Amino acid sequence: MQIRAVLWDIDDTLFDYTGADTAGLARQLRDEGLAERYGCPAEALALWRRITDRHWERFAAGEVTFHGQRRDRVREFLGTPGMDDAEADAWFDRYVEHYKAAWVLFPDVLPVLDALAGSHRHGVLSNSSTAAQDPKLRHLGVRDRFEVLVCAAELGVSKPEAAAFLAACAELGLAPEEVVYVGDQPEIDARGARDAGLTAVWLDRDGLRGPGPAGVHRIAGLDRLPELLAADTRFGARSGIR
Repeated sequence: MQIRAVLWDIDDTLFDYTGADTAGLARQLRDEGLAERYGCPAEALALWRRITDRHWERFAAGEVTFHGQRRDRVREFLGTPGMDDAEADAWFDRYVEHYKAAWVLFPDVLPVLDALAGSHRHGVLSNSSTAAQDPKLRHLGVRDRFEVLVCAAELGVSKPEAAAFLAACAELGLAPEEVVYVGDQPEIDARGARDAGLTAVWLDRDGLRGPGPAGVHRIAGLDRLPELLAADTRFGARSGIR
């Protein structure tokens, strides 16, 4: 079946989330007088990421609301379990302002969207919320490139669950076999898309994360995607593309 559309992950696929998160958290710690508390910026970021991952799993499992997981991340990171919601929200909002100041697309994003604009439809499936991702895409100047924006917070199910990928395909009015999913996470994005019946492309920019799941297509940069899409409707013609 012909591939008609590309579904995209956002964070660390289109948008340099890690870079923005690193810069935003470092600035927040400096402003709050906490720059020395965590040893060094790398250690602070590693802790923030571990806390974020743990509480995001709680959100994905339906144990906490989207805003609740944000508040719990702040409380755990600061070691202040008694912090009230308003204080936690205010701290997170200050961090977000620093984080937003560092927003940038990866340099290969606009070229690949331009290259595929006439041949494929485009949409987004994110494990975040529309309230977070729609303004981000607009700020980055690419919201109008995507027909649909489907987010876990509103959908009620998140990647790697097949239902999330199938809902995004349904928003495009296409069968999973007609859709490619591109994301940076080998399990959440690539394996999840593969298991839902989409063609899975794992964007492994640094090339340091091992072989990845079987049955997915691994690329080191988005500049390889047009060639991959042109190779065959299900990519069977050139199995050596990496």
